[in-house]
Amino acid sequence: MASELFNRRDVIAYFIVAAIGASLQLIAGSLLQDWFLITYEQALLAGYLIAFLAGFFLTKLFAFNARNSAQTKREAVKFTMVSVLSCIITVYGSSIAYQYLASEFEQLTFLIPFSVKEVNVTKLISQLTGMGLSFVSNYILHKQFTFRNTGFYEKLKNLLGL
Repeated sequence: MASELFNRRDVIAYFIVAAIGASLQLIAGSLLQDWFLITYEQALLAGYLIAFLAGFFLTKLFAFNARNSAQTKREAVKFTMVSVLSCIITVYGSSIAYQYLASEFEQLTFLIPFSVKEVNVTKLISQLTGMGLSFVSNYILHKQFTFRNTGFYEKLKNLLGL
């Protein structure tokens, strides 16, 4: 069971897809926080939503052998459900980590060479912590739920009368 769940090909493919999403999330959240008067948590949420849009298609195309499935609508609904949980884990996990680090340690920042962009390392470490927690739950849920026929989608359609 564990070797089927964590097979090398799926883990590597999912890691690459997640790294692209994480990069989008980090860049978008950082820029939005710099450009607009939004909080750290709002920047995390906005970055997550931007990365979510690319995430479904990249995950479907490159991870879990779902490229040729004829169940895109079903997978999109289930992907969205998993992503809501993932968003909560990312935003609140990052926020809790940041609150802890900010209360226990001095803020660390550095200036990106040849730019005016200052990076708050404390926030970056916090966000990477939340994203790491989200990565693990996403991998398991997408592999075992989103891109697998579980009968859940049919039950949800019946419940909603669709």
